[in-house]
Amino acid sequence: MHNKTKWLIAGGTLATVALLAWAFAPRPVEVEVARARIGAFETTIDEDGKTRLADRYVVSAPLAGRLARIVLREGDAVAANSVVATLTPVLSPMLDERSVRELSARVEAAQANLERAATRIERAKVAHQQAQLELKRSEQLAQQGFVAPTKLENDRLAVAAAQKEVEAAVGDSHVATHELAVTRAALSALRPGSGGSRVFELRSPVAGRVLKVHQISETSVAIGAPLVDVGDTTQLEVVAEMLTTDALRSAVGALVRIERWGGPGTLEGRVRLVEPAAFTKVSALGVEEQRVNVRIHITSPAEQWRALGDGYRVSVRVVTLSMPQALRVPASAVFPRPEGGSAVFVLDGKRARLVPVEIGARNGTDAWVKAGLADGATVIVYPPAAVGDGVRVTPRAV
Repeated sequence: MHNKTKWLIAGGTLATVALLAWAFAPRPVEVEVARARIGAFETTIDEDGKTRLADRYVVSAPLAGRLARIVLREGDAVAANSVVATLTPVLSPMLDERSVRELSARVEAAQANLERAATRIERAKVAHQQAQLELKRSEQLAQQGFVAPTKLENDRLAVAAAQKEVEAAVGDSHVATHELAVTRAALSALRPGSGGSRVFELRSPVAGRVLKVHQISETSVAIGAPLVDVGDTTQLEVVAEMLTTDALRSAVGALVRIERWGGPGTLEGRVRLVEPAAFTKVSALGVEEQRVNVRIHITSPAEQWRALGDGYRVSVRVVTLSMPQALRVPASAVFPRPEGGSAVFVLDGKRARLVPVEIGARNGTDAWVKAGLADGATVIVYPPAAVGDGVRVTPRAV
C-alpha cells in the first residue's frame, strides 16, 4: 500500500472520529432567564367577599291590625322619621289584655336598650380619648425618632376607628329612642278610651333607602310582622369569609385592595374587625373548613363606589407584608435544597452556578431574597432537570 493511501485512510479515520465526537458531545442546555431586581414587594391574602350594610333596620308592626297598601318600593329614598307604612289597630277584645302586657314588656325592653346605648356612647368616647392620647404620644416620640412610622400610622387608624365607634353608638342611641317612642305609641293606642280605630303611622328610624318591602298589598298583619327594611347604602362594608389561619394574619388596620367590584379601578379599604367566633363551612370539594368573618371598611371616596349595593360580590386582597425596596426574583427560580434551605441557579458566563439564598417571603409571582444574591444577577427560571452546578447552558431566545 502506498504511503499516500495510508495517509488518506488515517485522515479519513480522524475526521470520522472528530465528527462522531462532535455529534455525541453534550450540548448546552437551553434555559429561560430573568434578572433579580430591587423594587416594591408585598404579600396578600386573596379571598372573595360581599358588601353588607353596616346597619340594617327592619320596620315591623308594633301591634296587630290592618295594614294599608305600602306605596314605597325598593330603592326609594326615605328621610329619618318619615312615614313608611300605616296601620289600623284591629284587635279582638279577648286579646287586648295580652297585647297590652306584651307591649308593656317591649316598652321596658326598649328603655333598657336606650340605657345600654347611652352606656355604649360613654364607653366609645372614653376609647376615643385614649386613642387620641396614644396618638399624641406617638407623634411626640416620632419627632424624636423613637417610634416607627408604622406605629404612628396604626395609632392614627385607631383614632379613626374609635371615632367610627362613637358615631355608631350615637346612631344606635337614636334608633333605640325611636323604638321606645314607637312602642309607647302602640301601647297608648290599646289603652282603654284611646280610640283603637285610629291610624297608627310607622316611621323610618334612619335616613336611607328602602331595601325590601315584605308586604305590599293591604292586609291584616300580626304583631311583630316585618314590613319594610331600610338602611343607609352609603355606609357599606365588605365581609370576607377567610380561613382562620389567614384571618390571624389579617391585622386590624391592614390595607385592603378591593377588586372586581364591577366598576373601574381598584377600591381601598382597611380591616376593621376580625370576628372572634369562627364557623364550619364545607368547600366545593367537600372539605370542612373553619372560617371567620373579616369585616373591611371602605376608605375610597363614596363617589367612586356609589353604584355598589347591599350583597354585591367583590374580591379582596388583604396586604400582610409590604416593602418598598426588596430584592425580587421570580418565584419559579427558587427551589428547595435536599439539605435544607433554598437555592437558585445563577448564569455565570456560559455555565449554571448553584447559589444558596435566604428567602424572606413569597407571593404569587415573586420571591423576596433576603441574602445570598446580588441586584442584577441573572437567574434561571423553571430550571430543567438537566441543569446542575457547572452545567453549560444557553439562554433561550424570547
